[in-house]
Amino acid sequence: MLHYLQGLPSFFAYLLGALALLVAFMYCYSRLTPHHEWALIRAGNAAAATAYGGSILGFTLPLYSAMAHSISYIDFILWGVVAFGVQIATFFGLKLFLRRQGESLSQHITEGHQAYGTLVGSISIAVGLINAASMTW
Repeated sequence: MLHYLQGLPSFFAYLLGALALLVAFMYCYSRLTPHHEWALIRAGNAAAATAYGGSILGFTLPLYSAMAHSISYIDFILWGVVAFGVQIATFFGLKLFLRRQGESLSQHITEGHQAYGTLVGSISIAVGLINAASMTW
């Protein structure tokens, strides 16, 4: 019976590490974006919920890949931090691209323009998938 439980400490370490990274990502993302996701979501703004949900999934996909392919716990955490940075950079890259088109991404999301929420969520997931696939060394 004890043989089956040998991996339990590693399981909890990876689980708690992943949850800590996820909570940190959610907190930082919502603090770094110019609009206030939680206030908008509480007010029923579907664009904010879609964009935020997509960014969370876009971060979680490479986090999963890092967990599945890492050679150690430290390796997993470091690749999780890379995934964190890539997802934050994705939002700001899209924001900069739209700014050059004369548009404000945060304004569109704040005003509840669902198309922009879907765009942010979709791009976040797409980049997350590419990021995850890149972590399959």
